[in-house]
Amino acid sequence: MIKFFRQSYIIQYIVLAVLAVALWIPAFVSGTVDLALTSPVTPLYNWISGLLDVSPLAMMITAFVLMVLEALFFNSMLVANQIVPKVSTMGAFVFLLFMNLTLTQTSFYPFALSLFFILAMLHICYLVYQSQNPEIYLLNAGICLALATMCYFPSIVLIVWILISLIVSHFSSMRLQIIPIIGFLFPYFIYFGGTYLFGDLPSVLQGYSDYFANISLATSGFKGRYIALFAVLTVFVLMPLFNSRNYSFEKSIAVRAKMTMTVIMMLFSILLLFAGGNPLLHGLIFLVLAVITTYDLSYVDKTGPADIILTLFVVLIFLNRYLFKVL
Repeated sequence: MIKFFRQSYIIQYIVLAVLAVALWIPAFVSGTVDLALTSPVTPLYNWISGLLDVSPLAMMITAFVLMVLEALFFNSMLVANQIVPKVSTMGAFVFLLFMNLTLTQTSFYPFALSLFFILAMLHICYLVYQSQNPEIYLLNAGICLALATMCYFPSIVLIVWILISLIVSHFSSMRLQIIPIIGFLFPYFIYFGGTYLFGDLPSVLQGYSDYFANISLATSGFKGRYIALFAVLTVFVLMPLFNSRNYSFEKSIAVRAKMTMTVIMMLFSILLLFAGGNPLLHGLIFLVLAVITTYDLSYVDKTGPADIILTLFVVLIFLNRYLFKVL
């Protein structure tokens, strides 16, 4: 399986399409869409979900297509940044598995919509490392993050990650640190300006005020089965490392820096698990694990044990999807 997805031919894309459909069949069969509660701090998600709310089928199809496009974007992002070999579909394969681990994730929810903008932000921040003039990249990264927060507001913590990634990329001047913040504020200036002219700005600002006033680390959403899932994921991600004789292969300094940024993002993804509600819907950790796992599987030399573990992982996902339905 690993060697199969280390290639990029039409057959790999056919298998990916079949996999995506198989993962989403139960969601389509159920015919119901559990919309996340709208929040005043997620205006873009509110607007798009409002447009799609007239048809549960249209909303489900939109969520499915969005997920597939994000998987392809994720794969091309890793290839473009040389995190995986040029000819590979491993990224798309791992992304489909991690972002559709459970039935809960096969729906239209805020993080799923914000993920497109987070991927764009991550790609841009990867590119910063190899840029001599990163100003436009940093401005675009801030804009992408702002759009992500308009879908899934807890991702605002990633503004700190952007600033840290600048240090990793050896850009630590105050001028460059300010640029992504300016980019982040720009969409909000447009949103608040439009709301002032055509809407009710005081009530919108009150919504943001209430959100910040009620911020806390919530643990009530954690259940035993969620903790077990994260434990299994940790073992799965680390296993290729212990099953390779030559894992410490030489990679460029740029790739090492990008993986360092990814590991740092892991800390923020763990923090978001405590943002409240179902932790499975705070999916940044699945994105980070997908990057690390794709990197692992793309270079592990002892593919036999890793293939067995990967196959078992896929079987468990489908057993849960069609038989046990515990997640």
